[in-house]
Amino acid sequence: MLDSPRLCVFDCDGTLVDSQHAIVASMGATFKEHGLIAPSSERVRRVVGLPLKEAVSRLHPEGGDELHDTLTQGYRDAFFVLRGEGRVDEPLYPGAVEVLNGLARDGWVLSIATGKGLRGLILTLDAHGITDRFVTLQTPDTAQGKPSPDMVFKAMSETGARPQDTVVVGDTTFDMEMARAGGVHAVGVAWGYHQPEELIDAGAVTVAEAYADLPATLEGLVPAR
Repeated sequence: MLDSPRLCVFDCDGTLVDSQHAIVASMGATFKEHGLIAPSSERVRRVVGLPLKEAVSRLHPEGGDELHDTLTQGYRDAFFVLRGEGRVDEPLYPGAVEVLNGLARDGWVLSIATGKGLRGLILTLDAHGITDRFVTLQTPDTAQGKPSPDMVFKAMSETGARPQDTVVVGDTTFDMEMARAGGVHAVGVAWGYHQPEELIDAGAVTVAEAYADLPATLEGLVPAR
């Protein structure tokens, strides 16, 4: 295990890309279609990162399992329509590409663990030309969703990384809880959907204010050997 790679597991929504507008619009359209009051933007942002059905159930806890299934599929359909109409805007956060390239040059193995489905994740990454930056993509299609550590375990298994050489970078408490449960380092980011103090309370060792802060932060946690 002396050649264990340094693994950095990035969240997607709220960490790599700002996808809140399409997510909020799709969720609102779905709720309205089924005669329900659309949840506020803030409430929707609070559940970004969870598996979709879990997010829906938190937004409408009064509904039963069948309704939650219906709303889950409705959200997928609404998002598909938005994407087909060219109305899904998921810009990368400033500095993301430069940092990803720099980490790869420094020998980091890069991964993603996200609440997005695999198809949607690949479409997002392809749109920005960064799919090939990531060695492994972990989604709820093949693993338990956050805050379960299952995606982190799978990323480590597929890359040969040890927990002490692995860092999760994310913007929500679900990311921090996932990292803590997996026994790996947790780094929060301040530009996403949960507040920095919440990330610290959930287990983040620090919260980066900008992408430019990440390389030194990661190096401090897992120095090059």
